Amino acid sequence: MRRKFFTNLSLLVLLNLLFKPFWIFGIDRTVQNVVGAEEYGLYFSLFNFSLLLNMLLDLGITNYNNKNIAQNEQILSKSLSNIIGLKILLAFVYAIVTIAAGFIVGYDWRQFYILFFLIINQFMSSFILYLRSNLSGLHLFKTDSIVSVLDRTLMIIICSILLWGGVTETTFQIEWFVYAQTFAYTLTLLITLILVYSNAESLKLQFDRSYFIVTLKKSYPYALLALLMVFYYRVDSVMLERMLPNGKEQAGIYAQGFRILDAAAMFAFLFAVLLLPIYSKMIKQKQPVNQLTVFSFLLLIVPVLAVTFAAFFYRVEIMDLLYHHHVESSSMVFGVLILCFIGIATSYIFGTLLTANDNLKALNLIAAGGVLINVLLNLILIPKYYALGSAIASLVTQSATAIIQILIAKKIFHFGISIRRISALILFASGVFAISKWSLPLDIIWIYKFVGILVISLLFAFILRLINLRVLFDLLKNGD
Repeated sequence: MRRKFFTNLSLLVLLNLLFKPFWIFGIDRTVQNVVGAEEYGLYFSLFNFSLLLNMLLDLGITNYNNKNIAQNEQILSKSLSNIIGLKILLAFVYAIVTIAAGFIVGYDWRQFYILFFLIINQFMSSFILYLRSNLSGLHLFKTDSIVSVLDRTLMIIICSILLWGGVTETTFQIEWFVYAQTFAYTLTLLITLILVYSNAESLKLQFDRSYFIVTLKKSYPYALLALLMVFYYRVDSVMLERMLPNGKEQAGIYAQGFRILDAAAMFAFLFAVLLLPIYSKMIKQKQPVNQLTVFSFLLLIVPVLAVTFAAFFYRVEIMDLLYHHHVESSSMVFGVLILCFIGIATSYIFGTLLTANDNLKALNLIAAGGVLINVLLNLILIPKYYALGSAIASLVTQSATAIIQILIAKKIFHFGISIRRISALILFASGVFAISKWSLPLDIIWIYKFVGILVISLLFAFILRLINLRVLFDLLKNGD
């Protein structure tokens, strides 16, 4: 299983490295610079608002389906025929509740107009993720990897034409950004549906009430977990926009720092995408998961620590390179937010393991605690520290939830404690932190120093045997 995980992870990371960085730093960043922090802050807060109730679109069906198909491939046709009908019904529920919530918080006509398209986009995004869960559940990881970058690739093409193609004489509008997403999601949805249908024996749209009830009873713990995690990951910008007189601007400043964290987290999320169906199958077959867990965690945490510490010490330079406005304030926010990357990456390993093992009650209690901590800290810190206060709240929340997940996973799966490995990891983290700090006064272009930190960190990891090249070569050549 380690070989399957590593080879498919390599492809998934490669494809995402080819397309998503340009989307985030070439397109998304340019859009914010063109429309300004306030306009982008308006979009960003509405986007996160649409995500808060995203759970109603899915109710945990995607994660449940991923696990279920991985363990029972023969049910694909029946499951697909029924769940597509259920997803359509849930879309109407989500739209009604989200619009009603918009009235409650007091959105104006323009905000509702943008929110309407974001609701459509969220539905299509959720539908695509559900369809992809069938591909990954069947262990068609290569196909799923290609689909995972399709929507962003299409958006890159559309937005590039609008931004630099000279096809319009008017200034780029934030609404165009939303329209581009709608078109890209529509085409991606159609292609993904065709791919899934080609692997099913038949597809007949059904609205079976009893099947819906059984599915929702099994999937609701996943839904609650998704809702709670999205809430404490995305509520910050909504609270900033609503609580402060200059809330849109502060949400825009927060978005500048958050964008890089979100981009980094996407790569950590790739581990979870592959691990959930693999863990699920291993657990059903009663195979030990300890080796895969340690292997995947070290493979992820080594680059995460290197990127985190390098980005923390060069936060001002990074913000100055990417943005035209609010560089000083956004660099302070980014410096705190990027430290969240360590907790987020850790959760993608151990949280995914607990999800595959159906330890959803424990995960939901952890997530509920995370929501409580995050909201309380935001209420306390936002009035005093603005966007920086939200960043601090996120750091505390992500760190606390990750630590608790490790402790619970250790107790359930009886992970042994390797003093050598823990000591090596602490030494590695300390060394990377020191190297990053000591590099600051060197009279060298900062980008070269940043890359140098990453290279030295990788070599340091090999020396400490946190990443073993021989093991990687053996996996590629001979398998697990």
